[in-house]
Amino acid sequence: MRVVFGAGRVAELPAEAERLGLERLVVLATPGRAEEVKLVSALLGHRVAGRFEDARPHVPASVVQAACEAAGRLGADGCVAIGGGSVIGLGKAAARQTGLPVIAIPTTYSGSEMTPIWGITEDGVKRTGRDLRVLPRSVVYDPELTVRLPPRVSGLSGLNALAHAMEALYAPDATPVTALMAEEGVRALAAALPVLVDEPSDLPARTLALHGSWLCGLCLGQTTMSLHHKLCHVLGGTFDLPHAEAHSILMPYVAAFNLPAAPAADAAMSRALGVSEAAPELARLGALAGAAPSLGELGLSEGDLDEVVRQVFSQPYANPRRLRPEEVRGLLLAALKGTLASG
Repeated sequence: MRVVFGAGRVAELPAEAERLGLERLVVLATPGRAEEVKLVSALLGHRVAGRFEDARPHVPASVVQAACEAAGRLGADGCVAIGGGSVIGLGKAAARQTGLPVIAIPTTYSGSEMTPIWGITEDGVKRTGRDLRVLPRSVVYDPELTVRLPPRVSGLSGLNALAHAMEALYAPDATPVTALMAEEGVRALAAALPVLVDEPSDLPARTLALHGSWLCGLCLGQTTMSLHHKLCHVLGGTFDLPHAEAHSILMPYVAAFNLPAAPAADAAMSRALGVSEAAPELARLGALAGAAPSLGELGLSEGDLDEVVRQVFSQPYANPRRLRPEEVRGLLLAALKGTLASG
């Protein structure tokens, strides 16, 4: 993967396409991204074969199929995905199915562009996996493209990325290098996000936030995620809860649950956040970003919890603390009601 980073560097997009030998690109976006699509189309000129502007949260399988069919009709030899995690996820899923290379231009802080992880939602279940074919060939980080993000979207998106770093710190396959990247990613995002919420046009803060999300995305791609990400995949795929906001609400609860069982990760999170205890600070950042105070506010009900727990325990995965169904249900119930759990 090649990374291009810096203010104004989206102008180098044509050179990236030329380097990859791409002549017929389909531009992928979510609805309402007309300005960004117009910019990319103007930069690429004759290299644009067409557009697909129907990316959706949680990457529905039907949307992936529609995008692949559109790319086939257009005779596309690659994709440019501009936007947040939903459209970059669509680009990766299409790459897995068609083999088309992807150029990613993130305009939020999800970090998805740095990982070989794909996810598709079908029949109310979100499936994920790892495949190097989905890794974007080139990523263009331009903080100027994030300035129009509403403060709430900026904050919640950044907390989504921060969650990758938290779980990377206690991952079973963590290394000294991923630990350094994770701690620096948390530190950068924790410093940048309050500024972005208060002053959305602050370009140095935007740059710092992209730096942090880049590092957190690298961590996600190189380590195994645990309980937090499993919970968020179920809440999004089965109950259609907004992805970044679910991450923001749940993260303090999972931190309080898992970090006491992972002392090194706990210490790194506290250092990066500049506090003695991570969970309350994560809750404070979530409230500052405008996250709902509880999962109940997003529409989850107590009657849904048994299905969440069932899916969480349907397949084995690593976690620093031994998982028991009744304890995971208790964590979810606390998050449902908005009462921060303790370890």
